Order: sequence, then C-alpha cells, then structure tokens
Amino acid sequence: MSTIYLDFEKPIEELNEQIVKTKEVGEKGKVDITSTLAELEKKLENTTKEIYDNLTPWQRVQVSRHPERPYTLDYINEITDGEFLELHGDRNVKDDKAMVGGLGMIDGKSVMFIGQQKGRNTKQRKFRNFGMANPEGYRKALRLMKLAEKFNKPVVCLIDTPGAFPGLEAEERGQGEAIARNLYEMMVLKVPIICVIIGEGASGGALGIGIGDKVLMLENTWYSVISPESCSSILWRNWDNKEKAAEALKLTAKDMLKNKLIDGIIKEPSGGAHTAPEKMQKKLKTELKKHINKLSEVPIDSLVESRIAKFCEMGVYKK
Repeated sequence: MSTIYLDFEKPIEELNEQIVKTKEVGEKGKVDITSTLAELEKKLENTTKEIYDNLTPWQRVQVSRHPERPYTLDYINEITDGEFLELHGDRNVKDDKAMVGGLGMIDGKSVMFIGQQKGRNTKQRKFRNFGMANPEGYRKALRLMKLAEKFNKPVVCLIDTPGAFPGLEAEERGQGEAIARNLYEMMVLKVPIICVIIGEGASGGALGIGIGDKVLMLENTWYSVISPESCSSILWRNWDNKEKAAEALKLTAKDMLKNKLIDGIIKEPSGGAHTAPEKMQKKLKTELKKHINKLSEVPIDSLVESRIAKFCEMGVYKK
C-alpha cells in the first residue's frame, strides 16, 4: 500500500497501522494472529473500495496528483520491457525534458511513445519542469509523430501535465502556435494514434498531444480546460472554492465519457494506480495492444476521416 496518504484516506491509514501492529505482536509474542489479520485485511479491502467508489471530483484530482503514482516513463519501461529508445530534441531550440518520446516494442511491434514526464523529488521536478512542456517540447512531439508516420508506426501519447509552461519565454517562442500546429497535424496523421490520460490532463498542455483515434482515461484522472484551483481563482478570486469548481467543470473520467469527449475508461486497482503500479502497468499494456491491433486493421484514409469526424462532432448541439 501507499506510504503517503491523502486527507480522505485517514481510515485506510489507520487500518494499515493496525495491520502492521498486529503483525509485530504476532512475531514478538509468537501468537496466532491469522484470524485477526484476515479480519483486518478484509475490513481494509472493504473500506478502500467504499472510499474509492464514492470519490468526489476534487478527491479524484488529488489522487491523479499522488506523488507515488506511476509516471510516463514508468509505464513505458514496463510496457516495453525496458526496450525503449528515447529520442531527443526538436531540431530547432533544445531538448525539452518535460516531454519525452521514443521507440519501444510491444510484443515485437514497434510503437512511438510520447508523453509528459514529472519528477519524483525536487531536483527531478525542476529538471522536468514539473511536467510543463515548452514550445520545443510540442515540436519534439510533432517531430516524433512525423517520424512514426514515415515508418508506419502507431503513436501512443501518455498525458500527465498541469498545463503547458506559462512563462514569458514560452510565449515568445510560440507556445500557442506549437500546440495549434500539433492539433492540426495530429488530426491528419496517417498512422493510428492512442491517447491515454494517466494523471492530470490540463488545458492546451494536455490537448497538444491529445488528438487520437482512441482517447482513454484512467479511472482516477481528470481532463479539463482549466484546473479547479485556477478556475476558483478566476471566479472567486481565491482557491477556497476549488472543490466547487471541480464539481462544476465535469472533469472526471465518468463525466468525460458521458459527454462523449473520450472513448473509454481504464479501471484502476482499488485504492488507485499508486497502490499497485505493476498491476496498472500490465492493464494499460493489455488495453494498448487491443486498440493498436484493432486500429491497424482499419484503412488509413477511413481512420483519418473517422478521427476528424469524431472531433468535429464534439460540442455540437442538436435540438
């Protein structure tokens, strides 16, 4: 189980502590604790399920940001069994460390992986710019997509970002143009594209690698034009109403599927992806294989037409 608990996970933390203490008593006193331990573990399982089955939108946002949650490279390294060749640079400015990408093998099939990467500690977070890509990150992503198109390789985008980097230098180098260019090019890219939100999916920063034939979300992730905190600060001039904003934004996977903005939800282990990362990684690999195989059978012209039609229909209102 996780060693870091969120505020609403207090009952889970207390039960885990009881289990640890019960094991210590059994080891030190050589007492049979089998039945007691089984009872506590069952109670923990039920409590975890009850809490995670009834998470509020804001709580799901918190889970999506859990520091022990698997990040893009964690998934890639597990899915490709370590056979991942990372490619660098946009051939213009520099190599953006917030955006990673390269070629990997899934059961003998070559796939182009692209995604935002966050850091585990302060040094890594600074190195990765907290998962916020600059224009050169999106241009690197586009370069890799075009490379995949050239060699007829499917593209998998793993999305986990609090947004594109909002700094002055990013705007000077054309942040908006870089994201807009990606939207245009991904719409007509002549290879299958699968996009998966594995954590945070904020604003244009997420959408810049979010156009796909299949757009999926892990169960405890969010996808929205703005974060709850930023929405609260604009509407109420403070962060105090972030929970209300999260509810109003309809940013959860269930809301997104209901509004036909995504194509599916990938269920997480009880307690979130961070409690059983290997299980989550294997599940994502299975889902990717399934969709890659299905999309590879579709004629490319039909695939592109369907992709364009899907996004053009979003937001259309009919009486």
